[in-house]
Amino acid sequence: MNDLSRDNGPADWVAKVPAITLGFWIIKILATTFGEIGGDAVTMSWLGETTPEASAVAWHPGYLIGTAIFALVFAAAVALQIRAPRFNKWLYWFAIIASTTVGTTLADFADRSLGIGYPGGSLLLLALLLATLFTWYRSTGTIAVESVRDGRSELFYWLTITFSQTLGTALGDWVSDSQSDGYTGSIMIFGGLLLLVTFLYFTTKVSRTALFWAAFVLTRPLGAVVGDFLDKPDAQGGLELSRYGGSLILLAAIVLGILIFPQRPATKAH
Repeated sequence: MNDLSRDNGPADWVAKVPAITLGFWIIKILATTFGEIGGDAVTMSWLGETTPEASAVAWHPGYLIGTAIFALVFAAAVALQIRAPRFNKWLYWFAIIASTTVGTTLADFADRSLGIGYPGGSLLLLALLLATLFTWYRSTGTIAVESVRDGRSELFYWLTITFSQTLGTALGDWVSDSQSDGYTGSIMIFGGLLLLVTFLYFTTKVSRTALFWAAFVLTRPLGAVVGDFLDKPDAQGGLELSRYGGSLILLAAIVLGILIFPQRPATKAH
């Protein structure tokens, strides 16, 4: 089944998530970059600066506290999204932004405070993501985003989003720390992988649903390494920009993108 769907519903449906357009991906990358800088602004700048090396020696509470704060915001955003009777662009992107920040802090907590490192954290999160997608498919018959139009599908959708955002952060940190070119090399790697997904979309019949989730995961590490490149110290290969100032600029860019790019609910005809 090319679209990973066996849905027997109505011929046309309207989802509570946006149609997948170029504007969607631009805003998504901005949101993931914001999530990295915004998450670091809370756990590292506000709650106390730390490094992976220091975390290996002494447990740093900032990651856990930051995760708890953003998890509450994310839970509230998802609750509002599910309660909404129809697609609301502001509620949707509020939930996405909340998922990127909690993804950043949760990945840092898993990788560093739990002591399992980037490989362990990435593999754990990949397993959780695949398990969620499998359970979603077995429960509803589809993992296509256009089917997200009821409470059960929305819960699976946002759980998948959470694991994909967290996995993307862990992958971004893992690759950037292991690359000799650091953040710039990582940007080229994840940018190249996204170009490959785009190529497959336009030139093959690979499942559009599978390609969507691949692109959704890959935009997260791209945003993560871009965010790290912007705010990390010069000695680590970053530009050492203000995390607070960078967060405000990115948030303004996201709002502008939501206003400029068309925002309509996803629909699908069988």
